Amino acid sequence: MDWAQEIDSLALATAERLARQHVGVVVAAVADGHVGFAGAGSAGGTGSGTPGADTLFEIGSVTKTFTALTLARMAVTGAVELDEPLARLLPDGTAVPSRDGQDITLRHLATHTSGLPRLPKGMMLRALLRPRTPDPYADCTADALLSGLARTRLRSAPGRRMHYSNLGAGLLGLALARRAGITYGELVGSQVCAPLGMSDTLVAAHATRPGRLAQGHDRKRRPTPPWNLADLAGAGGLWSSATDLVSYVRAQLDGGPAELAEAIRLSRQVEHRSTRFTWMHLGWTAHRLHPRQGAHLQIWHNGGTGGFSSFAGFDPETGTAVIVLSNTQRGVDAAAFDLLRTLQGRVCARDAS
Repeated sequence: MDWAQEIDSLALATAERLARQHVGVVVAAVADGHVGFAGAGSAGGTGSGTPGADTLFEIGSVTKTFTALTLARMAVTGAVELDEPLARLLPDGTAVPSRDGQDITLRHLATHTSGLPRLPKGMMLRALLRPRTPDPYADCTADALLSGLARTRLRSAPGRRMHYSNLGAGLLGLALARRAGITYGELVGSQVCAPLGMSDTLVAAHATRPGRLAQGHDRKRRPTPPWNLADLAGAGGLWSSATDLVSYVRAQLDGGPAELAEAIRLSRQVEHRSTRFTWMHLGWTAHRLHPRQGAHLQIWHNGGTGGFSSFAGFDPETGTAVIVLSNTQRGVDAAAFDLLRTLQGRVCARDAS
């Protein structure tokens, strides 16, 4: 078996492993410039077949990396500044919480160091009152978000600690779109997707790609409706395909096209250390494996919605990457990390031979 066939085989083995507990899954494995795609299970819906590289899935919180790269590109062009206060990009009179004399900046939102809670004010109460609501984020309009923001208390001073926040990432997307004067979907499309030729990464997938959408399923494999994150879309509102996401991570591996190269560099230059071995870039989580596991670098983000789960991870040191998309609300991280670590080890072994 040659190297390209081995990559294909590893992708297929991972897809088949995940399909035992997921309705459908697509896996992409990238190494030494080769991409192996594999699908398993069902895309869902009546008469649908096995999902493929161009099937569209909700990617959930992987969206946050697009929001952060959009911030980086706008910072490079001077449209915003990384350390610009969030309040400057919101409507006049919006009350934005602060703590210990520190204002929330755009950098804080993209690195989850704003101190904001995970969810918008009142969202948990609404979920408890309406436990069967299929889309918990449907009411997250700009008016609701900004009204709740005024009553929000920060968990820590901005810039001090990392607290993962869907609210913070959603506010970042909302703020950047307001500064640009267009919708969040249009903004990400122009700033990130167009330079990379990613025509299938978008918010309103139902309107333009209805025949290619995977059907989401809950953990019991029951069909679920899609989520509409309204004005919190920057936290998790994108749909995408394995083909598009391979283009996305390849740009992270090779530096990307000229229009994005400086923004990609900036997004990775920014670091907020959580521990000795883990840290945040703009949008991406990163860690280095223990020496017994190869000491490899892994930069990644996962995602989950009411009917989907996702993973995008890469290592610029070995030129490897993994994409996993599932139409089931069940995590894919363990299998994705296993595949990425295997690719990293195989590349290093080949280079040493």
